Amino acid sequence: MDTKYIFVTGGVVSSLGKGIISASIGKLLQARGYKVTIQKFDPYINIDPGTLNPYEHGECYVTEDGFETDLDLGHYERFTGIQTTRNNSITTGRIYKTVIDRERHGDYLGKTIQVVPHITDEIKRRMLRLREEVRGKSEEFASASDEQLDFVITEVGGTIGDIESAPFMEAIRQLRWQLGRNAVCVHLTYVPYLKAAGELKTKPTQHSVKELQSMGIQPDILVLRTERHLDDAMRMKVASFCNVDLECVVQSEDMPSIYEVPVSMQQQGLDAAIMRKIGIPVGETPAMKPWHEFLDKQRGAKREVRIGLVGKYDLQDAYKSIRESLNLAGIYNDVKVKMIFVNSENLTTDNIATQLEGLAGVVICPGFGQRGIEGKIIAAEYTRTHDIPTFGICLGMQMMVIEFARNVLGYKDANSAEMDEQTPHNVIDIMEEQKSITEMGGTMRLGAYECELVKGSRVYEAYGEEELISERHRHRYEFNNEYKDEFEQKGMKCVGINPTADLVEIVEIPDKRWYIGTQFHPEYTSTVLHPHPLFMSFIKACI
Repeated sequence: MDTKYIFVTGGVVSSLGKGIISASIGKLLQARGYKVTIQKFDPYINIDPGTLNPYEHGECYVTEDGFETDLDLGHYERFTGIQTTRNNSITTGRIYKTVIDRERHGDYLGKTIQVVPHITDEIKRRMLRLREEVRGKSEEFASASDEQLDFVITEVGGTIGDIESAPFMEAIRQLRWQLGRNAVCVHLTYVPYLKAAGELKTKPTQHSVKELQSMGIQPDILVLRTERHLDDAMRMKVASFCNVDLECVVQSEDMPSIYEVPVSMQQQGLDAAIMRKIGIPVGETPAMKPWHEFLDKQRGAKREVRIGLVGKYDLQDAYKSIRESLNLAGIYNDVKVKMIFVNSENLTTDNIATQLEGLAGVVICPGFGQRGIEGKIIAAEYTRTHDIPTFGICLGMQMMVIEFARNVLGYKDANSAEMDEQTPHNVIDIMEEQKSITEMGGTMRLGAYECELVKGSRVYEAYGEEELISERHRHRYEFNNEYKDEFEQKGMKCVGINPTADLVEIVEIPDKRWYIGTQFHPEYTSTVLHPHPLFMSFIKACI
């Protein structure tokens, strides 16, 4: 069959959950046996979110092929188990850069470069996932990921009416005509509840659809985001005002968990409505047995385990993948994980005991820069000396190393060259290949690299006695191998090593209950049906 295209847009306000709806649609179509990919088009002009503050945009998610992307790609991967690449995350910045590079190269033969058709044509090319002139590694990923796709789901960030998203809307308008029945537009809007009036209001939805229609796009399916249940009369009202079939007006109520959303969408026939619009026989509703078993486990988890997240970003989206990985590992260990944010900027040796009181385990979070690192070091010392299960990720692992150097090896001035270039004991140092780099964006060690595990170590057992693993990275600084023997003699073992660069990937203290730091980001590969083995092992130790 021809590839079918589903466009997911949003109206009224942002953060309605377009990413969760897109991921849910992908999951439901996968359950019917279709090969699916999901891509995100972000209207901001940054080339990627790698240089954005997490307060601005939540976490930066890294793909297997080493591209810094939007956190929604994490939802896509966790829900569907597909591996996204640089081709699944596009920004206005990348679109304009491609067009400008071509213009400088002389590819347009003297034409005046305009938003329509040049920018919109480039957007369309990427929405259709037509071959891109890419070099090296990305080409291999591009061709591997695009074989025989049945459905391409495209989510456009922001809301209808944003000045930045206009070219994307124009591209969708053109593609709707071009593709005919092979394209469907799903529009997500908000139905607010006015407490004073005691009423749900559909007017914002009507205005949002009217705005979309004014751009030449008629939505096929409406997903109404609501905190309260909508009755059929209200759905009928929306259907008639917005020229949409009643069966194509679906509500997305607040759920106890985001993982309930695909089931709710299936019960309301969202996947069936999409297939009818495209002209594919609907057939039987898939049972989605593993997903339902996972949800039963989630509902059955009654016991609570409290985990501290020691970091500097007091915003749940800043550590989204870590939070979800902990949640998933908790569910598979039959417990509910309650996460307590501990601001590392406020930690001192005087208050650390009260700040970490009652926690079964601690995650020392990743990040960049000076702010809050001394608090992370204080936390690492407290959990090490009090034998509290501790998981350090990326910068978190580096802080565990610095703490050990200061308090066990006796190098009181030990530090990372990132924080203090003059430190005489740079136990964390800049990577050799990073020394000549001057640009900030997309220049770190990014993407999947191999790691050899030491037999008999705790991580070796956690990974099911695998000797060679592959994990995703995002860093410039590394463990300084000149100190490796000293660390090992004093009890901190280097149990994961990259075979080509001899880079220390994992440290652990075997005589503690669970004290492990990883230079890589295991949270990027934890999915609903395959929780990450290190998070599973960590939660087990916390229980």
